[in-house]
Amino acid sequence: MQPTVALTIAGSDSGGGAGIQADLQSFAASGVFGTTAITAITAQNTVGVQQVTPLPVATVLAQINSVLDDFPVRAIKTGMLSTPEIVRAVAERLRQVSSLPLVVDPVLISTTGASLLSEGGIEAYRRDLLERATVVTPNRDELAALLDRPASSIQNTEDLRLAAIELSLRASTIVVAKGGHLSPVAGRVVDLVVNGESVRSLAQSFVSTSNDHGTGCSFAAALTARLALGEPLDAAIDGAQGFVHSALLGASTWILGSGRGPINHHGWKSAPEAAETAS
Repeated sequence: MQPTVALTIAGSDSGGGAGIQADLQSFAASGVFGTTAITAITAQNTVGVQQVTPLPVATVLAQINSVLDDFPVRAIKTGMLSTPEIVRAVAERLRQVSSLPLVVDPVLISTTGASLLSEGGIEAYRRDLLERATVVTPNRDELAALLDRPASSIQNTEDLRLAAIELSLRASTIVVAKGGHLSPVAGRVVDLVVNGESVRSLAQSFVSTSNDHGTGCSFAAALTARLALGEPLDAAIDGAQGFVHSALLGASTWILGSGRGPINHHGWKSAPEAAETAS
């Protein structure tokens, strides 16, 4: 048996909850071997992002080339790309492997509100990267930014639906518009899978927790892993949503740091829970 390989192109999170670290945990939890190309080094924790240092474009491309030249990569995910120069270079390189599924998680702003993409980066996404994507996974704020409008323009699921349709038609790609930034509807969070004007709703029960750092990265990585394993797209999206929902539940009582804590990628139990299960 040989492991299935996926590649993530993203930033490093020193707090371990998002970015490359969350991607690798999500890949492993999904049964996939993870490879990486790091785009930026961040100093961050559960409270915020203290520093962002983008890597040179040549260094990012060298990592991508090293992986693709040697590993049998089956799917690719992009996360934090940091600068418009990195966005454009990554898009050009990935057009050379157009047969591989590509999940684009347009990481623009951190969970704590810090900007993670420099000026001109959003336009580079629109012009260069989205057209290469198999699927794009924006949250409410990212979706609004990609359409050049304020986040406040998307207030409810109907607004989310219309915006996702617009982006899908503009970029000619499938959009998974995540509803976690909207108020729950009857105790449920609604994500939308949009292909042109075709819309499918995915609802999960709302998890009341502040431990939600890295949910977007983890969803996109779990989706990438499932595509690498050969799952059909709809099944892969459903499985990735279920994975994140379970990870939110599993970390809902954790106390790690004093801010927005990470999710539980591996179903770890606390000591009392483990003892109870053993007995």
